[in-house]
Amino acid sequence: MKPALKVFYSDHYTLPLPSEHRFPNDKYKLLKKYLLDNEILKPSELFPSPLAPVELLEYAHSPEYIQAIKTGSVAKEIIQRIGFPWSEALFHKASSTVGGAFEAAQNALTYGLGGNLAGGTHHAHFDRGEGYCIFNDIAAVTNYFLKNKIKNKIAIIDLDVHQGNGNSSILSGQSNVFNLSLHGEKNYPFKKVPSTLDIGLPDGTGDEEYLKALRFGLDAIRKFQPDYIFYQMGVDPLKEDALGKLSLTFDGLMERDFQVLSYAKEQQIPISLALGGGYAKPIELTVQAYANTYRVARGLGW
Repeated sequence: MKPALKVFYSDHYTLPLPSEHRFPNDKYKLLKKYLLDNEILKPSELFPSPLAPVELLEYAHSPEYIQAIKTGSVAKEIIQRIGFPWSEALFHKASSTVGGAFEAAQNALTYGLGGNLAGGTHHAHFDRGEGYCIFNDIAAVTNYFLKNKIKNKIAIIDLDVHQGNGNSSILSGQSNVFNLSLHGEKNYPFKKVPSTLDIGLPDGTGDEEYLKALRFGLDAIRKFQPDYIFYQMGVDPLKEDALGKLSLTFDGLMERDFQVLSYAKEQQIPISLALGGGYAKPIELTVQAYANTYRVARGLGW
């Protein structure tokens, strides 16, 4: 049977957040609905994300931290840094995010592209989470691929407006991982962990300057010659994002996506998509920006 696109969702696991919480919990269901209503994805291409086995989580995290999140024995200061109250649903949501990333990556190996309508939780470290990130999906699957010799050279193209300090800390020192982070220089996290290549941008950066910086980063990726790409497609560089501080338009974000995805397509490098951040007001702008990445992928023939 010919391989087909598979995109994984985890909105069947929801976090019980107070109504005043600023994390836009509804964006996951809204995105899935938008992709279907606008016929960007077919129902037959969408699959519920499974829970990740503990063994997969341990490729990125300590057994003690995983157990603490599962049982609720996690330290109060870590819960505060994560930004979500603990509940049994927290473990399920975080675990399904990694499970979806793993399944999306498996699909990319056969189809060329795989999607996770969650993930990009790049602030989670080996022994703690922070910044709305509990378990690090990209780091877990990267280490799984490398240690099981599924792929030899992996690039992470992290275009979330916030620097991926967790990716950097977990994957530090691995010469067969190229971690590119293009982010707001003065934005969270305020203490950054060095990536392979960090490109910090000033507040207010618009489309032209952003895309110029991206071209520089992609040139470095080309020289590295990866055989797999994780694309953290955060849309919080959008001008209307409440936490972004940059000034990209929808067109700028779509051109960004085109540059990344067309590179992978032309070089026949498998690539999987992780959602990353997005906090626009209204949240429908974030949903549209996420969906546009899949529009670009469809336009390239995926």
